[in-house]
Amino acid sequence: MVGPARRFKTADVAQQLVGGFLLAGPFVVTEEVWVLAESMSTLQGLLTTAIVFGIGYGALYKADTRDPDREVDVAGIPARFLSLMAVSFGSVIVLALAFDAPSTFLSGLDVERGRWLAVTAKAVSVGSVFSVVGAATADSVF
Repeated sequence: MVGPARRFKTADVAQQLVGGFLLAGPFVVTEEVWVLAESMSTLQGLLTTAIVFGIGYGALYKADTRDPDREVDVAGIPARFLSLMAVSFGSVIVLALAFDAPSTFLSGLDVERGRWLAVTAKAVSVGSVFSVVGAATADSVF
């Protein structure tokens, strides 16, 4: 039997932030990620997003001894998992906008103005695959 679950604290979010930003940075400023995102279909973007959710859940609750049923939840979803997803996607979005990555990389790809948001969303999903690994690892290790 697993003991009582660790309480989810502000320090856990801080750890997730450090890990998420640490691994998101290199992928936000890599032109290949933006070229890849431009060529991805909507289905591929959604699949990549699902992979982020799967990695996050697996890292928190399958690779560790945490029990999602013993954690504080929001609408039936563990708060720690919601935080992990917010950090994983949010860190990539913040860095992409802070570095002006969409304007920098999409201007050279001849992306139609209406597709700018869709391509950026797909690039965020790609970067989040790596961000979630860093965020979940930092949350689990410390």
